[in-house]
Amino acid sequence: MAKTTFGFKGLLAGLLMACAFSASAAEVSGVKFDESARVAGKDLVLNGAGLRTKFIIKVYAAGLYLTEKKNAVPEVLKLDGPRRMQLVMMRDISSDDFGQAFMTGLDHNIDAAEKSKYVSQISKFGELFGSIPGVKKGDVLHIDWIPASGTVIELNGKKLGEPIPDVGFYNAVLRIWLGDRPADSSLKPQLLGAR
Repeated sequence: MAKTTFGFKGLLAGLLMACAFSASAAEVSGVKFDESARVAGKDLVLNGAGLRTKFIIKVYAAGLYLTEKKNAVPEVLKLDGPRRMQLVMMRDISSDDFGQAFMTGLDHNIDAAEKSKYVSQISKFGELFGSIPGVKKGDVLHIDWIPASGTVIELNGKKLGEPIPDVGFYNAVLRIWLGDRPADSSLKPQLLGAR
């Protein structure tokens, strides 16, 4: 009987540890990121997570979800299937400032030819941010690539605007964080799985 009880306790302890781990795979400055996310009917894994700071100010915690873990930017950009960039705001930011930060990130990471190719998508992207007054501390922004639809933006679970087509545009957006001149050079390796 004692052997069975010990086995049961060991099994129970193992299950509790597994549940605790699966509930949150990473914690970034108090923000918990689940180890997986379901996007377009597919389970994605948390590739990496980190903190975006500007000077010493915490701006947002970010997590990158992919169909499989990748640690090189070219591998991330050529992945098939859905992808998700999740931002959890650490402070209030006006719509103008948030939109400007995205545009600056794009400008730093795509050249003029690529920018001209995505003019209509960039314009729609700007309109999405113009449709909200801003983001507040604690808000959750999902920037998803859904193969059958396009780039889908959700703020606190509510879809903003219509999907923006072209995986090339989504990859340009991802390069805000993963490009040669990322928004935060310390965040990039964390999104790519560095510990």
